[in-house]
Amino acid sequence: MRSFRRSAWRLETLDQYNPRTDGDFAVWRDEGRLPPLEERPRKRAWMALIEGAVREGKTLSAVHVVERPLSSYLEYELATYPENVAAGQEIRIADRGQHPELAELASDFWLMDADTDRPFVLLMDYAPDGQYLGRRRTEDPAVIAKCRRQRDLAVACSVPLEEFMQAVR
Repeated sequence: MRSFRRSAWRLETLDQYNPRTDGDFAVWRDEGRLPPLEERPRKRAWMALIEGAVREGKTLSAVHVVERPLSSYLEYELATYPENVAAGQEIRIADRGQHPELAELASDFWLMDADTDRPFVLLMDYAPDGQYLGRRRTEDPAVIAKCRRQRDLAVACSVPLEEFMQAVR
């Protein structure tokens, strides 16, 4: 993840991630509260990575494609996203119900340095329940071109996090 030079763009398409191992989500689900950031070391590490990249002049962006009604995991993730934004990551949300063309977006990836002479993609692999299995790096021009098209579609069909949150309140 630290190997990008200018930009990292993420497509998220799942209704839940790491349900068997995400203790913070378990607290959210079972107690109805978001644990304080100081109790979430993985999240603090992610915030530090974002802040460091932004200080270096890099950009991190993401679009999460969601369906309504939102799963309890998505409600949890939406509650944590403002922390990402505060650290410097741009977060946008795309609603499949409003944009049927998003049906083709079904696999998660990171598109790195997309507009440079050395782009690459990290293809993310998940079990059917959303448990993270690993990632595969590729520099295949056809895969990069497909991911660029999917990025452009996701961005065109998305709104900033705050706008989406106002609409669902």
